[in-house]
Amino acid sequence: MNRLLSCLAMGTALFIASPTYAQAPARSSTVLEEISSAIGPSASTNITKAEQVFCYQVSERPKNYTGYTIDGLAISGFCGIITDELKNIIVSELFANQDNILFDVTEKCIIKPRIMLRFVRGIDNTDILLSSPCHSFTIFYGGKINTFNAKPASQIIDALINPLSQNKVEFSSPALANQLMPIGLPQTKEQIEQLNKTGSTPQNNQPKGWNRLKKN
Repeated sequence: MNRLLSCLAMGTALFIASPTYAQAPARSSTVLEEISSAIGPSASTNITKAEQVFCYQVSERPKNYTGYTIDGLAISGFCGIITDELKNIIVSELFANQDNILFDVTEKCIIKPRIMLRFVRGIDNTDILLSSPCHSFTIFYGGKINTFNAKPASQIIDALINPLSQNKVEFSSPALANQLMPIGLPQTKEQIEQLNKTGSTPQNNQPKGWNRLKKN
């Protein structure tokens, strides 16, 4: 926790990469067994070996809202591409640290998503919603939704949400919308080989569940 908080104190520029699709080397950490068994190995691998992580500001859809939504949540801004350094901290602190999760404990509070992180690996992705002040994270993959109580990590989640939200730009560009559109079929030889090797289908081809983007 101290590592993350001290890094954030140095400024958010440390964590926002240039908005390009240049691939970064994957550096993995081990997702906790309780999380991995709930979300599945492909979702876990997307998190630990993500090539890029996109950040979006989200909220409950206000009345008369006319912008983009994803499954009913308003997408109010794009807050950048997360650097490798911050990605690795997020993985180690939120997904690999037993002390930061309360399994089988339910809080009496209402989950209000503030930030969505899209972990992209090849043609696949796993989405994470961070909630505050009811501190939790929700993982979306392949039609499955799993929420985890992250109350012990409240300082970490707030340290992520607050500066990232301040760096947002309005979500109005078609290019930004394309980042959230279902990817569909593999586009390159490497992606086809990846599917043949895993024998799986991209989660965005799933007809049900998360990832229904629309313009209101």
